[in-house]
Amino acid sequence: MADTTQMLKGILDGCLLSIIKDGEIYGYELAARLESYGFTSFSEGTIYPLLLRMQKEGLVSATLRKSTAGPKRKYYSLTEKGEEELESFIKRWEQLSSSVNNVLNKRGI
Repeated sequence: MADTTQMLKGILDGCLLSIIKDGEIYGYELAARLESYGFTSFSEGTIYPLLLRMQKEGLVSATLRKSTAGPKRKYYSLTEKGEEELESFIKRWEQLSSSVNNVLNKRGI
């Protein structure tokens, strides 16, 4: 699984941005959503440092809100800069995945 985690490192940001684009969401819910998409090879604790970095970079904003169960939750939403980064990620991902698929399927020039 460590190999998968290494591969995911650069991809997880884009996936998180894509999920956050759908609407405000808190960390645990983000982890559950990722797991529902099949991402099971990382720890939940991986998400929070990424969210903190993305917040510092201005890609997401965070708001503390009361929770019906327990302490306040930090809800994340996408900023304009985050939307631009997501669009850029999608373009890079499409190019990269196409190139990798070409190699794996022996579709060279």
